[in-house]
Amino acid sequence: MTITAKKFDILKDVDVRLTVELGRTNLKLKDLLALGEDSVVTLDKLSDDLLDVLVNGTLIARGEVVTQGDRFGLRIVELANRAGGGDEDVA
Repeated sequence: MTITAKKFDILKDVDVRLTVELGRTNLKLKDLLALGEDSVVTLDKLSDDLLDVLVNGTLIARGEVVTQGDRFGLRIVELANRAGGGDEDVA
């Protein structure tokens, strides 16, 4: 292990928040207040689009939903472009 790698060992146990974003939409407050059981909210992504994977709000990858037993999982399909810098940079 190099000295640089040893310096990063301390960070391996730091908690981060991983978020998988299904989609987004904008609603008027009156439409939000009208939501109830069985309401359907249309999102900006198509059903076959990859889902955004964010760590602490930063896009790191895109993936697709899978099931493992009775739980949802995520298969990473694309990793974010590290050299890019924008939220939309995915390799």
